[in-house]
Amino acid sequence: MTDAALDVSSPAPAGEEIRALQSRISQMQATKLDTRAVRTHPAIAPLLPGGSLRAGAAYSVESSTALVMALMAGPSADGIWCGVVGLPDFGVEAASRFGVDLERLALVPHPGDEWLTVTAAMADVVGVVVTRVPGRVPDAAMARLQARIRQREATLIVLGDWPQSEATLRITESTWTGIGSGHGYLAGRQAMVSVTARTGNGRPRRGRLWLPDGDELFRPVMELPGLAAVPPVDGRRETPASLRLLHEVNG
Repeated sequence: MTDAALDVSSPAPAGEEIRALQSRISQMQATKLDTRAVRTHPAIAPLLPGGSLRAGAAYSVESSTALVMALMAGPSADGIWCGVVGLPDFGVEAASRFGVDLERLALVPHPGDEWLTVTAAMADVVGVVVTRVPGRVPDAAMARLQARIRQREATLIVLGDWPQSEATLRITESTWTGIGSGHGYLAGRQAMVSVTARTGNGRPRRGRLWLPDGDELFRPVMELPGLAAVPPVDGRRETPASLRLLHEVNG
């Protein structure tokens, strides 16, 4: 765990830690949510309704931590605090490489039975809340959390399904680059990102992005000079850290 990020490791002290975090944020916060628009990563922005995230809104991301980090990078670069609740495998080193400021990142990896309470409390003190819903949660509880997000003008990013999401982001195609004749290093990942808005004509917006490229940057795919694309590796967990693993193709 990187020391720069605030880690609340157990649910019991979560209330005290979040109150301490609130005090810390009040001293450090450089950017406030003075507008309903919340800037996100420029590679993702053209696909979102209105070209940005919205304060008080929720967004769903299907099975992609890389997309979550891309959404977080813009607000974090603007000085907005981000909180991650219930994602024990969230890679802070990868998040840092992609532009998330660890000095303004709070982590509650194991909220336990207090998931709803901790997530709602996190919305009181940070501008962007990232979470995964733990199993089945009553509709009334989800509605209360949604109301809290609106009231506090936070932005909720859920890894998984969420009712009344402003938009749902998913990866529909994925290829890796960097594999030569039977062996090599994974150098980058291209992904077709599809964003379906809650309102509108129901047609998704799509864009092919590097998630990330060989320099660990998110950006639109422009050209592919000298790079050979390969299919996704069966069973490989989608995570930027995997770009450092040596992959050998037998046969």
